[in-house]
Amino acid sequence: MRLARARQPDARHAPKMLLEIVLLFLAGVFGGVLNSVAGGGSFITFPALMAVGVAPIIANATNTFASCAGYVSGVFALRRELAAHRAELPRLVVVSLIGGIAGAWLLLQTPEAVFREAIPWLLLFATVLFIYGGQINLRLRALAGSHRHASHAGAILLTGLLLAVSVYGGFFNAGLGIITLSYLALAGHTNINAMNGLKLLVSTAVSLIAIVLFIAKGAIAWYEGSIVLAGTLVGGYVAAHVSRRLPQQHVRRFVIVASIAITAYFFYATYFAANAVAG
Repeated sequence: MRLARARQPDARHAPKMLLEIVLLFLAGVFGGVLNSVAGGGSFITFPALMAVGVAPIIANATNTFASCAGYVSGVFALRRELAAHRAELPRLVVVSLIGGIAGAWLLLQTPEAVFREAIPWLLLFATVLFIYGGQINLRLRALAGSHRHASHAGAILLTGLLLAVSVYGGFFNAGLGIITLSYLALAGHTNINAMNGLKLLVSTAVSLIAIVLFIAKGAIAWYEGSIVLAGTLVGGYVAAHVSRRLPQQHVRRFVIVASIAITAYFFYATYFAANAVAG
């Protein structure tokens, strides 16, 4: 796949460059905050990269690179919550790495229009799953109690679901946090702070392995991406500490509101706004 090159900074347009730097850094800060608290920060950083002139496919890959800093800093800030689930971590990381590299490869092979049209439906699924994941998990546990092999089948199903989530994250980073939270709800997790830590760990593994492929294919705009990365590093670490002090129910409500708003925006941008422009 032949990728369009990212814009190179031009010193002759210093005022415009300064404005773009501020825009990208602030987008990174707010994106890092949202990623650490609820997920969905890419819906701030990805459009910001496109707004300053980065080509869509490169903006998508660069967004994965930039968002990764917020994931890493969030994992460090929530390391105590992760320590309580240390037995589960190796499986999460291995599956996330496999899915992440597969998704990144698919991105570089797929026309932009294809994954753009799929995004609203994937986010709708993720939102519904997060809202009702706890109830679905109770039903699965009841089934496991009445059928001897149901728990084993459920574990296989959950591993497959995590793999699918990771493929999505490598393919298009936006919404990865929300979909991962949906998986964790279905897997039986109820502590929202621990779920945030596990979500950030999955996001880190998916993003790091995807970035390796993106670098190999020259698909990252380093100048713009580094500015956003600096912002996500700040926003992710600060927000991770703030989220620990918030009541779990409030954080969960925020996740639901954010996911509904993001889903609605992408349906509008994909179907209504595009049709209005075409008309």
